[in-house]
Amino acid sequence: MNLSRKYFFFDIDGTLTDEATKKIVPSALAALQKLQQAGHFVAIATGRAHYKARTFMEEVGLHNMVCCGGGALVVNDKLVHNKPFDLETAKALIKQADELGYGVLLMLDDSIDVYAKNDKFRQQVGERQEPTNYIIDPNMDYDKLTKVMKIYVSISAEEEYKLTLKDTLGHLRYVKDYLMFQYDEKHQGILDMLDVIHGDKKDVVVFGDDYNDLVMFDKDWMSIAMGNACDALKAKADFVTKKNVEDGIYYACEKFHWFDNVELECR
Repeated sequence: MNLSRKYFFFDIDGTLTDEATKKIVPSALAALQKLQQAGHFVAIATGRAHYKARTFMEEVGLHNMVCCGGGALVVNDKLVHNKPFDLETAKALIKQADELGYGVLLMLDDSIDVYAKNDKFRQQVGERQEPTNYIIDPNMDYDKLTKVMKIYVSISAEEEYKLTLKDTLGHLRYVKDYLMFQYDEKHQGILDMLDVIHGDKKDVVVFGDDYNDLVMFDKDWMSIAMGNACDALKAKADFVTKKNVEDGIYYACEKFHWFDNVELECR
């Protein structure tokens, strides 16, 4: 039995939520509530932008979050920081993509707004698959940008090699038609959170399901892969639980006695 305080970090999509409904699995919601009742620190760890992830965080009754792929922290409902890209690195990649003829969208703040100097992105690949407000400014001067949060480039996987600066920034491909550049440092985000709350990394537990969670699976803490996780994540995990829709989170928490404080109080 282990009643010591733990620091839990949960991925959202495919871990807490059912991919079919996009809603949190009921048993996962119950687990979050019981973990907090037991006195544990419970947080989300997601690649989602702060403005997108905060609503989910509040809906599931949490108050702490590593978001923007590790670039932003929320502690006790307060946004502690939200780091932009290194500006010169971002400008170089934007210019290269533009010169190659690909559509480029820029997220310059924490909102649904994206900015571009032309409409090539939508002409080449269509609308983004999430609520977006497109602001087209033909007079946009990349050299005058002061902050860049995310970059979207309408480049296919087959042509990625042309973008030789691709690896200078973290990137993911959730949609086959375009590449998204964002922080991909959830591991560092967890360490940053521990610094803020004075937690010990040996007491950290992370739950994930997909390739983008590989970065936060670390030998210094406990890493749990969902039963529906990709094989690469399962291979790196300390424990593979049941599928998320088969109550995998609740099952793991019971197995490792993380609810025991709550159960003792109820007796």
